[in-house]
Amino acid sequence: MDWTVWRDAFPILQRKTYLNTCSLTPLGTFHRAAQERFFTQWEELGAAAWSAHWMQALDELRGKVAKLLHAEKEEIALAPSISGALATTMSSVPLQQHSVVCSDMDFPTLTYHFMAKPHIDVRFVRGDGITVPVQAYIRAMDPSVAVLAFSQVWYQSGGIAPVQELTKLARQQGALAVCDGYQGAGQLPTDPRGLGCDVYLTGGLKWLLGGTGIAFVWVRKERLAEMRPRVTGWFANPKMFAFDSTRLELWPDARRFEAGTPSLAAVHMASAGLDVVLEIGPEKLRERTLALDNDLVDRLHDRGFKLRTPEPGEQRAGIIAVDWPHDPGAAVAKLAQQDIIVDSRPGRVRLSPYFYNTEEDNARAVEALARIRGS
Repeated sequence: MDWTVWRDAFPILQRKTYLNTCSLTPLGTFHRAAQERFFTQWEELGAAAWSAHWMQALDELRGKVAKLLHAEKEEIALAPSISGALATTMSSVPLQQHSVVCSDMDFPTLTYHFMAKPHIDVRFVRGDGITVPVQAYIRAMDPSVAVLAFSQVWYQSGGIAPVQELTKLARQQGALAVCDGYQGAGQLPTDPRGLGCDVYLTGGLKWLLGGTGIAFVWVRKERLAEMRPRVTGWFANPKMFAFDSTRLELWPDARRFEAGTPSLAAVHMASAGLDVVLEIGPEKLRERTLALDNDLVDRLHDRGFKLRTPEPGEQRAGIIAVDWPHDPGAAVAKLAQQDIIVDSRPGRVRLSPYFYNTEEDNARAVEALARIRGS
C-alpha cells in the first residue's frame, strides 16, 4: 500500500510533523465532510432529522464498532466518554464491601472512577513505568475482588498488557474483567471476546480517528442479563418515545448502558473515522505502525536516547516513550516551535507514529530532539 496517499486527508501534515495520535487524532477532510452532512440535515430538517437520519446514524455507528471488534451489534453501546461508560456499566456491578484491582500505570480515568466510591477497596499493583508484571496482579487477587480493571496498552510506555492472562486470572477469582482499550483499538487488531474480556471500553479520540465526545462500550452478551445499570437515561429504554416517566424498562442488549441524548456531531465524526480504519483494516494498521515504531526506535538508539518503552516490537503499541527526566514539557514546547507535535508525560517525551506518518517524520523529530538535548 502507498501509505503516503493518506497524508492529503490530514491537512495538518502539510504544515507540521504530527507524531501525537496517542493524544488526539489529527483532523481529517473526511471529518469536515461528515460535519457538513450533519449540519445540512440539522439546518434543513430540524428535529425531523432524528427520524430521517440520526437514529439510523447511531445504529450504523454501533454496527461499525461491532465489525471492528469482531462482535455482535447487540453487544455495543455508545457513551460520551470513558468516564460515562464506566458510570453506567459499573453501576450494574455490586461493589459494596468488595475490592477492585487496578494498576498505577492505568490512565487516571479508570482508577478515579473506583477511588471516588468510599465503600470500595481499591488495590493498586505497581509497575516499573514500562510494564506491570502478571505476578503483581496474582498477588493482589482473592475472592473478595469484584472487578479486575486494566489497560490494553499502557499509555505512559506503549507496552501491551498480557490481556488474556489477566482475563483468565479474573475468571479464576470470579471477578469481572474490565479492559480500557482506548490506546489499543484501531492500531491493534482486537477481539474482546477472544481476549476473554467481560467489558471492553474504547473511544474515538485517538487511534480510531473519531475526535472528542464519543466512546464505545462492548459487553459480553452472556453478562447482559445480570448487569442492570443504576445510572441511566432515556436512551436506555426501548420504549423511550412512550414518554412514561413512571415505568423504567431497559434494552435487553448493550443499549441499556446508553443514557442521555448523544452528541450527534461526535457520532458523525466517529463514524467517518471508523470508515477509514475499517477500509485499511486493523491488521494492516498494526503492520504499518509497528514498522514506523521500529524505525523510530532504531533512530533514537542511534542518537543515544534511553527509552521507557518495551524493546521487543511485539510487546509495544504505537507509543514510543523517550526518557526525559528534567522538564519534558519544555522539550515538547521547543519541538512545537519547530512545527513538530509530540507530547509528554512525567519523566518522558512521547512520540506516536500512525499510518499517515513517514520515516522522514521520524527522522526530523529525532534530530530535533537531539539538538534540544545538546543545548
